[in-house]
Amino acid sequence: MSEVAVATPSAAPLFLTDADVRSVFEWRSAIEALRRAYSAPANAAMFPPRGMARADGLWLRTLSGVNPDGSLMGAKLIAASIRNRRASYLIPLFDQQTVELVALIDAASITGFRTAATSALAADALASPGAIEVAVIGSGFEARMHLRALAATRTIARARVFSPNPENRSRFAAELAELGFPIEPVAQGAAAAAGADVVICAARSRNETPTLYGEWLEEHATVISVGSTLPEQREVDTSVVARAQTIVADVVEEVAHETGDMLAARQAGIPFEPRLRSLSDALGRAFTPEDGLRLYKSVGSALQDLVIAGLCVARARELSRGTELPVSIAPVLK
Repeated sequence: MSEVAVATPSAAPLFLTDADVRSVFEWRSAIEALRRAYSAPANAAMFPPRGMARADGLWLRTLSGVNPDGSLMGAKLIAASIRNRRASYLIPLFDQQTVELVALIDAASITGFRTAATSALAADALASPGAIEVAVIGSGFEARMHLRALAATRTIARARVFSPNPENRSRFAAELAELGFPIEPVAQGAAAAAGADVVICAARSRNETPTLYGEWLEEHATVISVGSTLPEQREVDTSVVARAQTIVADVVEEVAHETGDMLAARQAGIPFEPRLRSLSDALGRAFTPEDGLRLYKSVGSALQDLVIAGLCVARARELSRGTELPVSIAPVLK
């Protein structure tokens, strides 16, 4: 067998634990990096459709991409056991020029950070100017991340939170009191949404029934929906889709054809496609209350993962965080 010629790596790859990621992440820089990324032109081939391998109660999801700024390329792998309610997240990053392995990252928190930061970017573009009132449907990890992200980019006058468990919503309000505005736990989703300028949906129900209904919403409200990313998942009722005058998606084709909420709307005969546009398009215009109800639907994308992962690696190197790996993958000379 002939020898394989390999290139000598120029730097040791960095391994970031979830704790490392949390210690270096910063909301404002993340949101601005995503704003630049979504404002830049990108070839569709740089971000192919996600892949999903399935078995009985198991799936392995892959999101891959090449950052348009010429820096990094990589993927996020999500291994999940549905019956055991467990998931692991891994991001490998490669240098585009040398194809050297730059980093391996525990991406559990990156997933929450990038989803919430992109939602905050969308909410900032879609919601009317000025201080806003916020409703949060859900009190878990994604809900906390979303309120923190939105507070980093907009002035929040007050917030209301609903989740079915009174202890959880009270804990949510107490934990996030540090953000500096009133947070009121309420006993019904409709009470949370009443009067809200922005409604954050981050609590997909276990039985896949919607958690938000159109009749709860103000005419000018902006809805952020992140909990329906697969055909079998539901979060917002078809009445929300029917009322929305503008529907913005981070990945238009996947939102339209692979999310339970939009599949249900199509089955109900709601023609939403003429009102559907990309997040990149939405960033190019200003919205006012006269634009009516706005809906942002997110499935997550490799672009978001790569932008936030790259920021975390750069910041970790600046702060001497993470662990340099003693070995790496040597690029093969072709």
